[in-house]
Amino acid sequence: MKQYTLEGRARSKNGVKRLCFSAFCILLEAAFIVMMITKLNEYAEIVNLITRLFAGVLVLALYASDKTSSMKMPWVILILIFPIMGVALYLLIGLNGGTRKMRERYADIDRKLLPLLPDNVACLEKMNAKIPKAGNISAYIQRNAHYPVYQNTDVIYYDAAEKGLDAQLEDLSKAEKFIFMEYHAIEDDKAWKKIQNVLEERVKAGVEVRVFYDDMGSIGFINTDFVKKLEFAGIHCRVFNPFMPGLNVFLNNRDHRKITVIDGKIGFTGGYNLANEYFNYTHPYGQWKDTGIRLEGDAVRSLTITFLEMWNAVSMKDINDTDFDQYLVKSDYQAAQEGFIQPYADSPMDDEQVGEEVYISMINKAERYCWFMTPYLIITDEMTHALCLAAKRGVDVRIITPGMPDKKLIYSITRSFYHGLVKNGVRIYEWTPGFCHAKMSVADDCMATCGTINLDYRSLYHHFENGCFMADSQTVLDIRDDLGATMNECREVTEKYRTGRSAYLRLGQLFMRLFAGLL
Repeated sequence: MKQYTLEGRARSKNGVKRLCFSAFCILLEAAFIVMMITKLNEYAEIVNLITRLFAGVLVLALYASDKTSSMKMPWVILILIFPIMGVALYLLIGLNGGTRKMRERYADIDRKLLPLLPDNVACLEKMNAKIPKAGNISAYIQRNAHYPVYQNTDVIYYDAAEKGLDAQLEDLSKAEKFIFMEYHAIEDDKAWKKIQNVLEERVKAGVEVRVFYDDMGSIGFINTDFVKKLEFAGIHCRVFNPFMPGLNVFLNNRDHRKITVIDGKIGFTGGYNLANEYFNYTHPYGQWKDTGIRLEGDAVRSLTITFLEMWNAVSMKDINDTDFDQYLVKSDYQAAQEGFIQPYADSPMDDEQVGEEVYISMINKAERYCWFMTPYLIITDEMTHALCLAAKRGVDVRIITPGMPDKKLIYSITRSFYHGLVKNGVRIYEWTPGFCHAKMSVADDCMATCGTINLDYRSLYHHFENGCFMADSQTVLDIRDDLGATMNECREVTEKYRTGRSAYLRLGQLFMRLFAGLL
């Protein structure tokens, strides 16, 4: 019997709702066409004039906006060809960034929380002096995302989600004050039950435990009693974007972050959710490849701030924190490593695409190589240009994508980007054992990222995400080695998409490419 991945099923449910509304808009467009050719023609002309005037103004506004052309062009074409359907769809899902009240909540909590982060100017200056190109990227993150760079932090890299889970369970069992967990998807099954057993034991020991998850990411995989069950066990639980709080918010903005914080001293992040398939308890699409990192030391403060932002901004109805200092502890921990570590967050509530800009900056700064692993490859013109230009400069640019798709439509769009990249020198690898869900990059043996940010429009423009930028760290080399080992398990499809039949885009791919940003 055919199986589906947790995120695949959640995305499919979301896609069905989007499809239903799209069908409704198409019916409106069809009704208008019928009006044009029947007795109602005189009314249709008035509707046509008003609609086209409004559509024209909307197109001009889109053209003048700061959005990337890859995001603007599909809407412009759709609105001009089918004004009623196009305008309706744009008003529903094109106005990214949530409601005005939602933006205000995030702005308000950020005004309180972000000043509690250290500026660490001396650390940034040291980084700039030692590795200028990495320091330049770090300065961008600090200036625009407001998350500083740290030292005095030890990092452990896990090349498999199973290793990350084992380490988390061990550290969770030692928690003394508080545990924060924020995940896009939770499946109330084997993997989660292991975690919940530890959480319940810690609650009995007097530890404060908070769990935060995305409703869209987890819908269908936990029942309606999940929150009540956790609260009954003493685990505080909040849900991001509960079912139908508002159509635009529900369809577009999701919490895709994956964070665990223990006592403000130890933190985990990476690509994996808390569901069976991520730990290879189930195998819907062959072997599952995911990765993560463990932080211990000063940099955990940024992960704590990121969690507290979401916890306190998610709803006006909840009683929020008034004393943040109790969770922003200062410890006397002395790290063995000397690398530079910079956890950061990205939000659709502002106009800064931090995740994309960090990736593009790494590509632009790379001199020898720049490698990526991503489950989806649906990128903007700006990122495509950066990748191709780097390859033309002689940089070894490689991208690893899955060998087995979790969503055939998205996989087809991913492959549609191959030819434009490989003809300019980018090398593409597909991981044959199964589905690689990890989101990583590494360049020149000196800088790397690991986190939740895919190379696709949804991650880069619509989701709440988080990542960790690392430089001059052993973890950078660990990520490099893992990507190298993963490539040995891949089929390289560079030549196939440069010269073979697969290089030519078919009409269906061209159409789906055009509207990839709307998926």
